[in-house]
Amino acid sequence: EPAGMDYFCEQVQQKDVGRRMQVGQELLEYLSDPARSPDLEQDQQRLDKVIDELTGWVNSSNFKVALLGLDVLGAFVDRLSGRFKPYIGTVLSPLIDRMGDAKDQVREQAQNLILKLMYEAAPPMYIWERLAVGFKHKNYRSREGVCLCLIATLNIYGAQPLSLSKLVPHLCTAFGDSNSQVRDAAILAIVEVYRHVGEKVRIDLTKRGIHPGR
Repeated sequence: EPAGMDYFCEQVQQKDVGRRMQVGQELLEYLSDPARSPDLEQDQQRLDKVIDELTGWVNSSNFKVALLGLDVLGAFVDRLSGRFKPYIGTVLSPLIDRMGDAKDQVREQAQNLILKLMYEAAPPMYIWERLAVGFKHKNYRSREGVCLCLIATLNIYGAQPLSLSKLVPHLCTAFGDSNSQVRDAAILAIVEVYRHVGEKVRIDLTKRGIHPGR
């Protein structure tokens, strides 16, 4: 009997690292083949439970579990595309946390999953309306990560789908951040905004009391 969603619903709750590594791989294989996973969306509550538990994996202090959690959630986004939208609120918070991780690989993977959500699950601005809280995150790396994520978003999608007027004020606040890496990332992000929208952003900055010399 091949593993189905009932099995995974039970197994993703395991706390043992070795078991999680095994179940994660099984889940990736299950999700990669629609013929093997016809029961994926049969029971909404069961699906909710699995995604909730995987969000916990992303929060794990074991970086291998965190990376595997990010991989599996990415596979769910690939399979569900727009139907993943209801889960965006659940997964974004740990993704913002992970953009502040000490390991480059985890930070990168978290950002990649956020960009994947914009591509497959919901419009970029829908994501950014929920991602903007990250500009105030207690971890400086997360604040820096959100600035870097904005640069990546602009590189991929341009300014068209974003309401930059809602995001620029956050960057202005970040100019005065206590951490130099956050300040630098905010300046890079503003340069990227300027590249896309030109003089409008300079005028906007002046209105916000940013010194013309800056």
